[in-house]
Amino acid sequence: MAAAPRTVELDVRPQLRSKLEPFQLIMDAVKGLGTGDTFILHATFKPIPLLGLMKTKGFAYKTEHPEKDHWIVTFVSKSRQNELEEGIPTGAAVYSEPSPSAPSAAASDSPATICLDNRGLEPPQPMVRTLQALETCRKGDQVVIHNDRVPVFLIEELAELGYPYTIEVQPDGSAQVTIRKV
Repeated sequence: MAAAPRTVELDVRPQLRSKLEPFQLIMDAVKGLGTGDTFILHATFKPIPLLGLMKTKGFAYKTEHPEKDHWIVTFVSKSRQNELEEGIPTGAAVYSEPSPSAPSAAASDSPATICLDNRGLEPPQPMVRTLQALETCRKGDQVVIHNDRVPVFLIEELAELGYPYTIEVQPDGSAQVTIRKV
């Protein structure tokens, strides 16, 4: 006998307000969902990158913005999208930022520094921008990023890739991370 459909509700606003990355909590909740289940997420911003990811995982969604720092996103399997009260967006929003350009080796033999202000961007955009900058720069160059909070998942990725880095938490809770390309 199949399990009865359930509603799983997750509020990540406290984590976001504490400058913590809630992505793993969200993915853990999603892993346990059945086809008939409904997932309701509460966040402080419209989680555009998550919407695209969930779409690729077979989910439809609707968003509500009841107050300034409160977004509610309801996810159901695409086969149940007609159950959502509002129409389903036909395309995910796409963030496009020019990739940082690194100076060519011919232009200078001294190390370059690429500075990226990632504040205000929604995950995973800060991580994507940072990794793109690291791909385009030369050995010895530095990428200095300024994020809204310590980028936990980026730090894990940098450790795996073997890039040395330093983190400076700023008085406002934001973080400046300096990464050296090796």
